[in-house]
Amino acid sequence: MGRCPDCGEWNTLVEQVVVEAKPTAQGAVRASRAAVTATAARMADDPIPLSAIVGSEGERLSTGLAECDRVLGGGLMPGSITLVGGDPGIGKSTLMLQIVPGLAPNRILYIAGEESPRQVKLRADRLGVTGEHLLLLPETNIDAILGTAERLQPEVMIVDSIQTVYRPEIESAPGSVSQVRESCAALTRLAKNGGVSIFLIGHVTKEGAIAGPRVLEHMVDTVLQFEGDRHHSYRVLRAVKNRFGSTNEIGIFEMREEGLREVTNPSEVFLSERSYGVSGSTVVASLEGSRPLLLEIQALVAPTSYPQPQRTAAGFDPRRLQLLLAVLEKRLDLKLGTRDTFINVAGGVKIDEPAADLAVMVAVVSSLKDIPADSKTVVVGEVGLGGEVRTVSQIERRIQEAAKLGFERIVVPKGNLKGLKPSKTIQVIGVERVGQALTHLLG
Repeated sequence: MGRCPDCGEWNTLVEQVVVEAKPTAQGAVRASRAAVTATAARMADDPIPLSAIVGSEGERLSTGLAECDRVLGGGLMPGSITLVGGDPGIGKSTLMLQIVPGLAPNRILYIAGEESPRQVKLRADRLGVTGEHLLLLPETNIDAILGTAERLQPEVMIVDSIQTVYRPEIESAPGSVSQVRESCAALTRLAKNGGVSIFLIGHVTKEGAIAGPRVLEHMVDTVLQFEGDRHHSYRVLRAVKNRFGSTNEIGIFEMREEGLREVTNPSEVFLSERSYGVSGSTVVASLEGSRPLLLEIQALVAPTSYPQPQRTAAGFDPRRLQLLLAVLEKRLDLKLGTRDTFINVAGGVKIDEPAADLAVMVAVVSSLKDIPADSKTVVVGEVGLGGEVRTVSQIERRIQEAAKLGFERIVVPKGNLKGLKPSKTIQVIGVERVGQALTHLLG
């Protein structure tokens, strides 16, 4: 049965192994359970007052990749368990191998559940990864994995992937809900009791969620999502959950033939192929955690040949796009009901914050009127249903990033000008309404 009859959710039923006792041995079974309970009660530790616990965050392990350390919250925490998810072929195994040199001389145990040791060796040679501290174990039985870990005592473990690991006493196939949950629970106990830092590589479904039970994300300390389009060379490492750091940080990499390369100045990279003098293009000052990013917003508005116009967005929320188009029609009397509208964030990056609203609207109007927007101006601002431009957070970081890349002007919400120090390198223009921003950028 795939659906729970009580809550109505799918894939939440979990197989549990139940040892049925014979009718003639019921008394012996009850006595055995009582003895086990009494033994466990004697072995359990007494509760400890919080004030009596001595401990600190401890020294983090550097992965050797500054972008990865940033997302982890400053480095890898000893005794933590991290789940790394992403589309097939996006570069998860490559990323795991590239952090090996940075973790040296710590002993690393690599569990190869999907590939043979020869395949892992070929990838390591291509990436230039060597070292006696990296040990390969082609195994999927969780009992054998735990036995090897207990014997070798590694500081770091990499399990590639958690969907291939199984417990032999559970009859379901590897990758099922029960197998993934029980295998993750066993590895979590190893991490907490033995102080081993464990990376779990997980597959994702067609919807982009990490495959397996949702409880898997609750059992680990950190969930990292490796995002990107296989047709683009850039990859984004994003923290979805992090008990030891912020979930707003991202790391940006470029996939090359020799492996992943850190992108230290992503704004310059994302704008390197920008076309000038073309309508439907604006630059937004977005913010991912503490990192400001300048991204190009591209829009294309064309007459539709369908009864219902198309609304398509890549890297931007399509529902948010519908809202912004409705504001343009209502507040600025622009006729978009008979036109298809397409939005694209160049470089394959996704923008989640509403500070990109104003830039999207400027790009749409620029394409509709076929008037190029000012190429030396950056746009930032959230737009309300009344057409007002609302304030955004950390405006100073956005202004500094725009000035660093040589832009001459930046359009910001007027409310952000309060208490803002004047800039000597870039002109800051405050606007209250969408129409004012359009006047500054389109004339």
